[in-house]
Amino acid sequence: MVTVVVTGIGLISALGTSLQESWHTLLAGSSAIKLSQLSTPPLPLAIIGKQPASLETLTGLVVASALKDAGLTSPMPDCGVVIGSSRAYQGRWEQMARQMQGFAGEGLENWLTTLPHMNAIAVARQIQTRGPVLAPMAACATGIWALAQATMLIQAGQCQRVIAGAVEAPITPLVIAGFNQMGALAKTGAYPFDLHREGLVLGEGGAVFILESAELAQARGAKIYGEILGFGLTADAYHANQPEPQGLSAAAAIKQCLHQSRITPQTIDYIHAHGTATQLNDKIESQLIQRLFPGVAVSSTKGATGHTLGASGALGVAFSLMALKHQILPPCVGLRQPEFDLNFVTQAQPKIIQQVLCLSFGFGGQNGAIALANW
Repeated sequence: MVTVVVTGIGLISALGTSLQESWHTLLAGSSAIKLSQLSTPPLPLAIIGKQPASLETLTGLVVASALKDAGLTSPMPDCGVVIGSSRAYQGRWEQMARQMQGFAGEGLENWLTTLPHMNAIAVARQIQTRGPVLAPMAACATGIWALAQATMLIQAGQCQRVIAGAVEAPITPLVIAGFNQMGALAKTGAYPFDLHREGLVLGEGGAVFILESAELAQARGAKIYGEILGFGLTADAYHANQPEPQGLSAAAAIKQCLHQSRITPQTIDYIHAHGTATQLNDKIESQLIQRLFPGVAVSSTKGATGHTLGASGALGVAFSLMALKHQILPPCVGLRQPEFDLNFVTQAQPKIIQQVLCLSFGFGGQNGAIALANW
């Protein structure tokens, strides 16, 4: 089996415009969530700038950062591309719909560039590759699905290097109205696993990784953040937005991941939980972790970054790789009074970390788990 490693990371979030800035702000226990006037009534959001960002801008930034971090430059003609997003160009679609209602055709001639897969195509153009291009959409599990697909491309021999990740610009009137109508949005902030949690807080951001075969990475003397051991992917086939109450498919994804990675629950040192701060997700995820990983350190970073939807799993992997690199557990920002009996990390703390597990559970029952290890 080909060993797949991570040699570059590009990240942007409301915590900071770079991986290092976001990581240091996270370790300080700070949250980027603020009450915003973009909705009526005002709701907490995690926005990178003063106004909602565009998908194109965020993607261009994280791709350029990942390439620089990995010591690579364009053109990269044989590099694969796997860039996902759960909302894609929804902001542009809403803008075009408003233009059509006003009988203004300005900008509509470019509607083809807003199809869901075109963000991945834009990355292919940015790095000038003719390799395989994939654009997964798996709700909040998109980031982990993207890394899984990239890993499979390398292990199948399709290419030795893939740029992979997920980016989300979800601060749009329709997204806010939809989640608000569901009663899923918090009123003051995000408090994962807390007894008084209110719901999720929407956030912008993205994380993109350079994945390479270990052979290629070592041959060029690249720095290595960690190894992708394996992954698990399942679906609940249960409900449009509620997780299956027993967490059976989610557990199956985790067990599949452990089996493929050839590790056991006892060897996991840290779990980056999905931890959306919604009632159902946190309850079912906590029960799952209690059953499979008693005593393992757990945190969710959504209390700091907000919920970046399809990009959230990618951000979680980036923070987990930084935890491996620096041997520091990131805190579960926003958690004050835990409802569940888990080993929550409430403050950043040093720890010997060899293997970590990242979890994502998306609407429609999309479940993803990925295992990472020190190199």
